[in-house]
Amino acid sequence: MTDTAGPAPRAETRPAPAEGLRAHSAALRSHAERLRIAAGDLRWQGPGGDAFRAEVASLADRCATAAGGFELAAAQLARPGSREGTRGRHRRTG
Repeated sequence: MTDTAGPAPRAETRPAPAEGLRAHSAALRSHAERLRIAAGDLRWQGPGGDAFRAEVASLADRCATAAGGFELAAAQLARPGSREGTRGRHRRTG
């Protein structure tokens, strides 16, 4: 007879949801900064270069906005009395 219990549990621990959100926020802020630096260093001149820089700046702004959203969500999860352990699966009653 073979053992069908399945694989052993992983030894690694996952960060709390709020910490995971903060990590995503930091990564997005880093991406936004790198995009802004790269756009500023671009030597492409003329209307095409200007349009490209504007598009990259817009993308950097969206990254920064998303980072702010992740940070807000992390703060809400970290509040005392939050339901951090439920991972967003709330059951409504009534």
